[in-house]
Amino acid sequence: MNTKPYDKVMLFMGVLSVKGFPSSLRERLEKLFGPVDTVTEPFPFSFTDYYVPEMGEEIERFFLSFTTLISPDRLAEIKTITDELEMEYAENGKRRINLDPGLLTEGNIILATTKNRAHRIAIGKSLYAEVTLIYHSHGFESFPWTYADYRSEKVQETLLSFRRQYLLRRKLTK
Repeated sequence: MNTKPYDKVMLFMGVLSVKGFPSSLRERLEKLFGPVDTVTEPFPFSFTDYYVPEMGEEIERFFLSFTTLISPDRLAEIKTITDELEMEYAENGKRRINLDPGLLTEGNIILATTKNRAHRIAIGKSLYAEVTLIYHSHGFESFPWTYADYRSEKVQETLLSFRRQYLLRRKLTK
């Protein structure tokens, strides 16, 4: 069998928070996944009320990108780690921070999840992955299942800037 290694991809995280982003959490993420390259400005998360019962009303969304490119087959391992970190920062059993790791490639955005649906593929550790967005004609295109925030112009602009960083970094590491 003639196989070759996966192309390296950019790890990023969508973060939901009601209490900011603790420096101790950033330090732990950097120890685990390498230096954080970008932390976007937080903005109110008003796309759904799904998280309100657990996290409260004042939820903010922001994104992190990491400098170190990774193998995409690490997504299940990373999602397991971020789920554990969420519980470490929980208060009274309720998450105060939600870490959603994703992979950015030249052609798509892939997110990990614990929930199985028809369009998701098992990736191990009882986790699933979905192609959330594809890159086409200088922008991202969504699907019927794409989360509302990932359909928004604000999030897509962020992901396009991450994509530019990724393409440059990939070019420099070849």
